[in-house]
Amino acid sequence: MHFLQPDKHTRRAFLRRAGQLAFTGAALPTALNLTAMADAAAFNATDYKALVCVFLFGGNDYANTVINYDNASYDQYSAIRGGGANRTAGGIAIGQADMAPTLLHPTVALPGGRQYALHPSMTGLAGLFNSGAAAVQLNVGPLVVPITRQQYRSGNRALYPLPPKLFSHNDQQSVWQTSQAEGATTGWGGQIGDLALSYNTSSVLSCISVAGNTVFLSGDQALSYQVSTNGAVKINSLNNNVYSSAAVRAAMLQLALQTRSHVLENEYNLVTARAVGAESAVTGALNAFPATNAPFNAFPTGNNLADQLKLVARLIAARDNLGSRRQVFFVSMGGFDLHDNLVNGQANLMGRLSAALTAFHAATVQLGVADKVTAFTASDFGRTLTSNGDGSDHGWGSHHFMVGGAVRGKAFYGSAPPVSVGDSTVDANDQWHVGQGRLLPSTSVDQYAGTLATWFGVQGAEMNGILPHLVNFNSAEYPSNLGFMV
Repeated sequence: MHFLQPDKHTRRAFLRRAGQLAFTGAALPTALNLTAMADAAAFNATDYKALVCVFLFGGNDYANTVINYDNASYDQYSAIRGGGANRTAGGIAIGQADMAPTLLHPTVALPGGRQYALHPSMTGLAGLFNSGAAAVQLNVGPLVVPITRQQYRSGNRALYPLPPKLFSHNDQQSVWQTSQAEGATTGWGGQIGDLALSYNTSSVLSCISVAGNTVFLSGDQALSYQVSTNGAVKINSLNNNVYSSAAVRAAMLQLALQTRSHVLENEYNLVTARAVGAESAVTGALNAFPATNAPFNAFPTGNNLADQLKLVARLIAARDNLGSRRQVFFVSMGGFDLHDNLVNGQANLMGRLSAALTAFHAATVQLGVADKVTAFTASDFGRTLTSNGDGSDHGWGSHHFMVGGAVRGKAFYGSAPPVSVGDSTVDANDQWHVGQGRLLPSTSVDQYAGTLATWFGVQGAEMNGILPHLVNFNSAEYPSNLGFMV
């Protein structure tokens, strides 16, 4: 009962579609007509807004991303991670002095003198935070209901249900994106996109992935339109001569696009025609904005995330040409499953992430849409605070970033967790670790996503269909809106 119910989503989608058709007033019963009107009125897109999900595949190590810096918490962090004498680097701990350039200066100081710094490779993102263009959500992860460490350990899953298959890469990637384990068919990005379809000239371009196929962007109606870092993907045989023959190409084009009497054949050709039309529209629009790349020009080769975000920036620049008012994008990085070589491996990854997000934000400023575009990070899970020798193991909660002009930046959201491993005897008062330094999330993905969705324009009952667990987070301690968006 805690997970998505496809039958209700189908009904929600039907009502929304009905409300967008002019003939509903004459064709539907009064009660259904009023419901359709209410659903349609709930979401209203009169301006442009875009959400950009930056997914870090493999499970990013939270403790070496947003790092405890004040002396008291740093000493605890260093002791657990094998740091050296005099607060120097050691084991998988980063030296305190190395983080001075990335120390974060929130407008409102954290309780108890707690301070955080970012990984030393993240000078760009630290600069965004300290200038007010970025914020950090502390200890966020999948939850079904609010839960304490004692409730987690009780084993009573009827009263205290858990997300499915914790600590599994594929399943937790899916839970972050869909609220369900692997095998889900719709994600909350796509379901947000469902609401935006009628506001975009081309509904196909409401949800765009520059990182391959993703369930995050699949909705009841919305599709995950895939592009490469070079732009729209063409069907070679329909765009180029076949066997050096223009006649063969023309014949292929006719076969692929003509109306067919067989239902399945005709549907296949309709899908092909849609792909051809979308490719033509995207290619034409991008050709009009070939130079929306100034912040990315200084990048060395090898930062694929920057290449993905560069393409997203160009698509945003072309929004008017494409007739887009609301869009959801998906980009990603891999390589975060660092059971070994954590220190060196993460330094490279964090540098690429920071540089790409910094350049992307600069591009949105250049385009005059910084307050209309919000990028946010997500990952399979955090990792253990304890080391397995040269890395860290699968965890649960993690810290994440929100970047954009509409973000209430220079701030931390959520509660700063204590620094401990969560041993039942030694850390009896610690509610936020469940062993080995795995964070028990104090903020749910549904709260995180709901805050972003509200800014995007989702309202009222539509939210319950998109984020099925959000109804369980509606208190002062667990608010449905975390407040990090203007």
